[in-house]
Amino acid sequence: MNSGDCLLWVLYASLLALLPTVLVAIPALPIRWKRSLGFLLTVAFCLLLIVVGIHALASPALHASIPGPLTDLAWQFTLDPLSGFFLLVLGSVGFAASLHAIGYFHHGSQSKLKQVLLPYPVFVTAMVWVLLAANAYTFLVAWELMALSSTFLILVEGQDQRRQQAAYLYLLIAHLGALALFVAFALLSHGDLISNGNFQRMAQLSDSPIVANAVFGLTLLGFGAKLGLLPLHAWLPEAHPAAPSPVSALMSGAMLPIAVYGLLRIDWQILPAGAVWWGPLWLGLGLCSALFAVLYSALQTDMKRLLAYSSMENMGLILIALGLSRIFAEQNLWPLAALALIAGLFQVLNHAFFKSLLFLGSGSVLHATGTLEMSHLGGLIRSMPQTAFLVLIGIFALAGLPPLNGFASEWLLLQAFLLAPSLPSGMLRAILPLAAAGVVLVTAVAAFAIVKFYGIAFLGRARSAVAKQEAGIWERASMAFLALFCVLLGVFPGRVVDSLSHITALLLHGSQIAHQSALALTPISAQRASYLPGVFLLGIALSIAVVFVLVWWRFGRSLRRAPVWSCGFAADYSAQTQDSPTGFSQPLLRIFGVSLSTLRNRQGGRNTLPVQIPDPFWKGFYLPWGRVTLWIAGGISRLQHGRITSYLLYSFLTLIVLLVFFR
Repeated sequence: MNSGDCLLWVLYASLLALLPTVLVAIPALPIRWKRSLGFLLTVAFCLLLIVVGIHALASPALHASIPGPLTDLAWQFTLDPLSGFFLLVLGSVGFAASLHAIGYFHHGSQSKLKQVLLPYPVFVTAMVWVLLAANAYTFLVAWELMALSSTFLILVEGQDQRRQQAAYLYLLIAHLGALALFVAFALLSHGDLISNGNFQRMAQLSDSPIVANAVFGLTLLGFGAKLGLLPLHAWLPEAHPAAPSPVSALMSGAMLPIAVYGLLRIDWQILPAGAVWWGPLWLGLGLCSALFAVLYSALQTDMKRLLAYSSMENMGLILIALGLSRIFAEQNLWPLAALALIAGLFQVLNHAFFKSLLFLGSGSVLHATGTLEMSHLGGLIRSMPQTAFLVLIGIFALAGLPPLNGFASEWLLLQAFLLAPSLPSGMLRAILPLAAAGVVLVTAVAAFAIVKFYGIAFLGRARSAVAKQEAGIWERASMAFLALFCVLLGVFPGRVVDSLSHITALLLHGSQIAHQSALALTPISAQRASYLPGVFLLGIALSIAVVFVLVWWRFGRSLRRAPVWSCGFAADYSAQTQDSPTGFSQPLLRIFGVSLSTLRNRQGGRNTLPVQIPDPFWKGFYLPWGRVTLWIAGGISRLQHGRITSYLLYSFLTLIVLLVFFR
């Protein structure tokens, strides 16, 4: 593919990717053809994004401009290594999610298919336009289109009150972030979004430190709302359980990283060198978000709510890496800044693969059992062995076990923290080891939470919801694609690091880390630290082979069956005596003192005691603001019921004020 044609190929293909919205309107076309053709078109488009993204990582920037609605207002696009990397992430997740959607919506009705195929291609195309946007106009239009289309997708599974509230909350926070971004772009363009709206032009304009700090705060608010950072995370655990699983995979694996892209594009490329507190603020906010999210992830009983909080935790880790990179950059330690930035970008890529895999696996569980409540599941490894195996790979990757991909990025982040003594500031040298300890705690609790996710749902005995069948071929193919790359990215991390070095050169004035070999990952020097994933993989394979041979030699091929140990319970061991999700998390409840609210119900002569774990930010932050908003709205609404004489008086007083102050 010609380098100069890559950008045009993507732009033309993004328009063709909207064809599924036309297919829905053809009444003569059978519903199975609409479903297959619609999602396969998106699959082909995402494959193109993968190819273009890989090509753009090592290619110079490309530019394109299309006339807009006004003479001076054009659609402007840029493809460079930064946007190419995130196109690769979006294409990979979109490819798997669209394949999975063919099987997920196999039994959907005509009306449900319309509700999916109308906004789904728009959602994917809008994310592509956000990544390619080169001016504020294109970026904001695509950003708003992305929010609106994903809101409709949240409501695909039903229009009940819970889903409507989730969609409303998501749209409200998304619009709050969009408003903050609009003000930030207005400040960067000095109030002239038409003439100075181009990103390159914004970077050339000089801004005072006050304006730069204001833009930094506004972009942190705007993109933090999409990332799910504290306290703007409330939509995440509500929207993900409400949305279909392929949509949840796209939102978590692709849409959340787009907010990371926005931070890098604006705060690293457009804004001038910032204040010294920018990096510590990013690091502190990311650490607080990760700690809060991983704790509440471990306490959830719904599979997708657990994964939603886990996505928030991963975004916190990414922001920690970006903050650490910013700290090193402010001290002119450019190789260390490049190392921390690569750790954050690598975590973006890893999160896209293993979190999408787990969301799609949850969708297969929902299809097979009709529920995502872990207290009703169990023993799925017997009825869904292939799904269980693929999900297990995602579990190991998220838990950070070598040689899978999750370990490589977390190891790079900890290596960057270990280089904190190179900083000249004594305060930073004292604080960063505490932050590193917080990162270790986050990864440990994350492993605890994901072990609960798999152990409760897939191991043990079935509680009440029994899987009727294995996941379909399309669903298993999508999960196998993601699982394969969870392994490949972990076994060959050096190749990933070398590719990401093109982005660090773009953002950090040409700074890169040393070239990595195919068999070893050496962030600074082999004498300091080196990671050999191939050795880990070989050692694990040999250990499994030795254990298998010893067991076969000792016991032979015959199986000996024995009664199940009932852990001290009565002989009639049943599924109800197994550990519940809440019981599994009891040690964390005691250690961290998380408040619980209980509600006793009586149904069918039996007492049930559901345990709810409220989000403290909902009660302490959102509800007070909601009451204030309703009070203000109530006061304003009284103006609608006044008399004509009152309105004339208001107009007269307004005219007097204008004449006095603006004469």
